[in-house]
Amino acid sequence: MTAQTDTPGTVTAVYKVTGMSCGHCEGAVSGEIRELPGVTSVTAAAATGEVTVVSAAPLDESAVREAVDEAGFELVGQI
Repeated sequence: MTAQTDTPGTVTAVYKVTGMSCGHCEGAVSGEIRELPGVTSVTAAAATGEVTVVSAAPLDESAVREAVDEAGFELVGQI
């Protein structure tokens, strides 16, 4: 699945992340991704391993991967 446009000027993408098991994990991943330029919202769900990111423009997956790695987890890819 590719990033989808919700409203003009925003793009929503869902990523699969492995290793999250609790709220602290969700916060660590969300915090790192939130620092990427253009990101307006991040919602991580440890139960599913899904991270939903809303941004002003499509994000470079390598930048998202680096942010997830910095939080101590592994990005599987966009879903």
